Amino acid sequence: MNKQAGFTLIELMIVVAIIAILAAIATPLYRDYLSRTRASAATTELAGIRTAVAECVTERQTLVGCDAGTFGIPAVADFAATLNVLSLDSITNGVIRATTGATDAGTGTALDYIVAPTIAGTGAANITWANTGSTCNTRRGLRAGQGGCP
Repeated sequence: MNKQAGFTLIELMIVVAIIAILAAIATPLYRDYLSRTRASAATTELAGIRTAVAECVTERQTLVGCDAGTFGIPAVADFAATLNVLSLDSITNGVIRATTGATDAGTGTALDYIVAPTIAGTGAANITWANTGSTCNTRRGLRAGQGGCP
């Protein structure tokens, strides 16, 4: 008797179908994860600039004039772009604007990181940061409570 070894065509088709279904589910989840990681890493990479702005605000007791290239705050041109922070757009009166490597799910456009400091009051030591950029995106960016997102 001759025994044949191998897979039938239907068995191979079932395996290919299962792999296709898993890939269809895993690929979007991976892209979301990668985008969230880039948004979080951008927050970390820009933390040094936030510290420089906070020092300027603490010393001067005002947000006015805490701009890029002044009072120890790095100039925009001195910032080296990374995969997580594509560009540092501006620092004006303490407000930091940057373009991150995180992307929107529908259009693929880069998410903006815009954080603005607020002084609690005259002579107060508290500085709170509010993120109003598009990085506050629960699916592809920062979630509520992360990086100053409401």
